Amino acid sequence: MPLKVVRTSKFRHVYGQAVKADQCYDDIRISQMTWDSNFCSVNPKFVAMIVDASGGGAFMVLPLSKTGRIDMSYPTVCGHTGPVLEIEFCPHNDNIIASGSEDCSVMIWEIPDGGLVTPLTEPVVKLDGHTKRVGILSWHPTAHNVLMSAGCDNVLILWNVARGEAVVRMDSLHTDLIYSACWNRDGSQILTSCKDKFLRVLDPRKGTVLREKEKPHEGFRPVRAVFVSNGNILSTGFSRMSERQVALWDPKNFSEPLTLQELDTSSGVLLPFYDPDTAVVYLCGKGDSSIRYFEVTDEAPYVHYLNIYTSKESQKGIGYMPKRGLEVNKCEIARFYKLHERKCEPIVMTVPRKSDLFQEDLYPDTIGPEPSVEADEWFQGKDGQPKLISLKDGFTTTTKAKEFKVHKSLLKTTSSGASQPDGSGEVQSLRKEVKDLKAALEELTKRVSVLEAKH
Repeated sequence: MPLKVVRTSKFRHVYGQAVKADQCYDDIRISQMTWDSNFCSVNPKFVAMIVDASGGGAFMVLPLSKTGRIDMSYPTVCGHTGPVLEIEFCPHNDNIIASGSEDCSVMIWEIPDGGLVTPLTEPVVKLDGHTKRVGILSWHPTAHNVLMSAGCDNVLILWNVARGEAVVRMDSLHTDLIYSACWNRDGSQILTSCKDKFLRVLDPRKGTVLREKEKPHEGFRPVRAVFVSNGNILSTGFSRMSERQVALWDPKNFSEPLTLQELDTSSGVLLPFYDPDTAVVYLCGKGDSSIRYFEVTDEAPYVHYLNIYTSKESQKGIGYMPKRGLEVNKCEIARFYKLHERKCEPIVMTVPRKSDLFQEDLYPDTIGPEPSVEADEWFQGKDGQPKLISLKDGFTTTTKAKEFKVHKSLLKTTSSGASQPDGSGEVQSLRKEVKDLKAALEELTKRVSVLEAKH
């Protein structure tokens, strides 16, 4: 039998290509903050980027079609009093975005279709619960209005956004700074990496540690980790000699990695982006000028190097487009939005195919925007599998009436505000009413605590 030298894979020849200059977003002053988050979030409607702002924090949200030079006076989302560290679009409504900041707060914003016309200063919901800056945000993949946040106070909070309340607070699990936190595919587990050199798999509703691994990488620099197929975990970190590494773990047997590969000696943290449809993982280093990609399979060595996209300029941040935002007729399997110092440049990953027909093997049914469970049901213990959609006819980004119905509890204060100017009498009176109710509630809480103290 002849020796099989090359592993067969339909992704062996995937190549990355930057779009033409006129399809980039130019003249944007990307934030200079030294923080290892993506600084960018994208969906089929908008691209959002954290920008430099004097006196507080701001980020810019542009419709995908608004390419070219962006005017200096373009309105931003600028409600935070400290620099913005993390932004993330809601997977179930393309107009909703969450932001975490150095001012210790998390804010939820609604972006009108077509983008902003005036600066946005009032969030739909403000979530206060952290005592130090908030640098990690992640929406639940299947439950509606559930958001995870992690701060430099080593606390991880799960929010019911529609009610504006912290339902689960994990404040004793991590003894040091949390480097990363992400959900598994159905949102029944959370994976965190921490400065105390532990990887932890958590039960999100009980707030308990299911499994943990000490020192997945020997080095001192930050570790990142994501769930991949079959419940396995892919981590990126550093060796004792500060060489960058990628490793694959089976959480049921954390003693030894399935594979551990050394990559290079660069100092930037590797941010992993995993695509469950193709089982390809993309490693983007902050400060690198390259994106490496690997295929994760069930056969040794499990993580197979595919190729590397290189360019001249380093990336300050990176955004990853959900599958439903890709151009399937061009065999596009991933699209990144690379942040330079003064611009955002889309990079397209393509499988070379001669036919322009729909390639079913490249595009299995993927996660759609419809949630499986509501927040209250999920917090009570109900899990929901992702609702899948076919990309055969392309995905349309129109906001259906159903989406508004789903978001009614979240957006009830903004439906009137969206159509009227911010200073309208109705909005002002509603704000005053809310303020008065909050004051009354505080007064009653004080009285209850005084009475309890007496007894």
